[in-house]
Amino acid sequence: MLVSYKWLKEYVDLDGYEADVLAEKITRSGIEVESVEVRNEGITGVVIGHVLEREQHPDADKLNKCLVDIGEEEPVQIICGAPNVEKGQKVAVAKTGAVLPGNFKIKRAKLRGEESNGMICSLQELGMEGKLVPKEYAEGIFVFPSDAVPGEDALRALNLDDQVLELGLTPNRSDCLSMLGVAHEVAAILDRSVRYPELSYHAEAEKASDAVSITIEDKEANPYYAAKIIRNVTIAPSPLWMQTRLMAAGIRPHNNVVDITNFVLLEYGQPLHAFDLDKFGSSEVVIRKAKEGEKIVTLDDQERELKSSHLVITNGSVPQAIAGVMGGADSEVQSDTKNILLESAYFDGQTVRQASKDHGLRSEASARFEKGVDPNRVLPAAERAAQLMALYAGGEVLDGTAEEKHKDWEPAVISISAGKIESVLGMEISAEDVGSIFRRLGFKTDRNEDVFTVTIPTRRGDITIEEDLVEEAARLYGYDNIPSTLPVTESVPGMLTEYQSKRRKVRRYLEGAGLYQAITYSLTGKDKAAKYALNETELTELSLPMSEDRSVLRLSLLPHLIDVLRHNLARQTDQAAVYEIGSVYLSNGKENRPSEREHAAGAITGLWLSQPWQGEKKPADFYVLKGILEGLFDQLGLEEKMIFKQAKREGMHPGRTAEVFLNGELAGFIGQLHPSVQKQNDLTDTYVFELDLTKLMEADSEGVSYSVIPRFPGITRDIALVTSKETAAGDLRSAIIAAGGKLLKEVSVFDVYEGDRLEEGKKSIAFSLKYMDPERTLTDEEVAASYSKIMKAAEEKFGAVLRG
Repeated sequence: MLVSYKWLKEYVDLDGYEADVLAEKITRSGIEVESVEVRNEGITGVVIGHVLEREQHPDADKLNKCLVDIGEEEPVQIICGAPNVEKGQKVAVAKTGAVLPGNFKIKRAKLRGEESNGMICSLQELGMEGKLVPKEYAEGIFVFPSDAVPGEDALRALNLDDQVLELGLTPNRSDCLSMLGVAHEVAAILDRSVRYPELSYHAEAEKASDAVSITIEDKEANPYYAAKIIRNVTIAPSPLWMQTRLMAAGIRPHNNVVDITNFVLLEYGQPLHAFDLDKFGSSEVVIRKAKEGEKIVTLDDQERELKSSHLVITNGSVPQAIAGVMGGADSEVQSDTKNILLESAYFDGQTVRQASKDHGLRSEASARFEKGVDPNRVLPAAERAAQLMALYAGGEVLDGTAEEKHKDWEPAVISISAGKIESVLGMEISAEDVGSIFRRLGFKTDRNEDVFTVTIPTRRGDITIEEDLVEEAARLYGYDNIPSTLPVTESVPGMLTEYQSKRRKVRRYLEGAGLYQAITYSLTGKDKAAKYALNETELTELSLPMSEDRSVLRLSLLPHLIDVLRHNLARQTDQAAVYEIGSVYLSNGKENRPSEREHAAGAITGLWLSQPWQGEKKPADFYVLKGILEGLFDQLGLEEKMIFKQAKREGMHPGRTAEVFLNGELAGFIGQLHPSVQKQNDLTDTYVFELDLTKLMEADSEGVSYSVIPRFPGITRDIALVTSKETAAGDLRSAIIAAGGKLLKEVSVFDVYEGDRLEEGKKSIAFSLKYMDPERTLTDEEVAASYSKIMKAAEEKFGAVLRG
């Protein structure tokens, strides 16, 4: 929620509190202010100018020579390239010496031989986002109303001398999705009162209920619907002050009628929609569930197919809007609109959320309905919009409201004692302080000794139980005022469990190997959740997700680690190596909680070793990552129980991927991302692994054993075996170890060859064999006997022969 400081001052007295101080107080009370934007930061010397004359530049087809009154003794000549500049306009002028965003300084200059003393500015050049600029000025300069005074501060006229607070609201605080809601919050913090707009206008003799009728078929999804009728409006731009407030809140102005509905949306938090009554198609408004396959063209000119779960506003036969999400193009307010049907309603949040999700439409209206609007502001918001349409669109408001209502919303009533608040907070807080807090919040309170009976206004739908009132008391009393105390209790020396100790060892090893720890969300989107999963299982979906990207629990850590790599490489790093230890969630059916298993995953890309002083650069590859895992298994005492086997997995390179087995059971995988995945994520060659850490931790590990340094020399033999290309070096190594006997201490691969010197389909694998006996010197005969057994086993199991 973007909150204009100047706009907020109209509802609550902010004297003595600048925007940054106010932001600090709001944050300390429980709502985070993510940023405070100074809208005119770095801009100086911009005034309103009056274009007295405009003529074509003599030497440039796309330039205009303008004589502009900027409130000084003499008008100045300015060369302007905007296509819409005309004589008589009031425009924003950056005078000579002015500074625009980006430290762009305006100097006196000559353009094609003509002197230019300043610059006529567009809104974009004054720092406004292009998507917020009214469409008529999107490709040119902005034109002020005719009553603007030359020489006055253009930034003040454009409301750019304002500061905007960005509130990071949690879903339960939907009351602060409006200026009045924020005003209530600030008034409670500062102990000041809230000023509501006065609602008064002239109503015509004709009644709105005679002009249209309301019929609600689905009373659960739409318990209340109200409609105001405004006749003979004149469609024109809205007042400049309204346009600038909408832009400060992140909404593009359109015309006076549409801007008024958006203004009231921001002011009251109640979504409204204006239909062109003459294009609506009837005098009957019917709210019903859509028919399966029914279609509507929405305001974004997209044809959308409806489902039977979607609620629609119809003219008795044809849908004119998707309730709470977006209106239809057929009854859109346009330049020739004369009569308005103004909708204000209470729609069920879940129904709106489902329609918004199905159509991929997120609007300011749907965001508020989904989180909950104040049902008792539905009608006042419609009255406020009717008042503004009468004032700024010349509309004639019909008497009363056409409505249908099937529910009354009564305020919640909660009783709580000061003692209860003290016991929960663990601190002393007087009953007087508690009563003062409830008064500041605008809650009606009856007190009987230290027991308070609190009536909660419907605007605060998040307060339903005693504990909610405890939280309100704590945050307004001040979290900083809650004393820090140590618990008085018996204690025992702490220690890590075996599992915790092993997990810490894993973390320290991976960091020592050069990987940086990453922490990513456990929630992800359906498109990512099952990618790279070790276990195939159903997804665990959230019933009330924050967004589509955070709607299910993850089955793998890798998708988000890939995002981390992409983020880092996009910022001009030439290497990235990260790991994460976190949980994945295996479904046990929709009625049961998912099983939680801890995984460890890592990803490396770019240069693995780059030491300028050594003059060496080594790119990451499969064997770098495999070496890291082998070192990890050694740390855990599992090296002899782990086996790597070549495999194919979705999303991985078909020839550079291996599965990792622990005692014959799948425990993870390692390999290179598939080239298509790398290209999609703008990555160079990237290697990843994911391990079931829970399985590794629970496995029996070899204890650390001591062996004396041998006093007798060992004997080393090299052997090169020619075998089929399909033979895995690991399988051949295992056979050598099994046949070599107890004197064979080490077997390692030092060369693999495939080439013209070998027949088709064959490869040569060379091993180094190390023999040793700590008690004596070995003889050549003993080594030769072992060597023969190795050759025999290799030939019988793999058809391997000694390379000539």
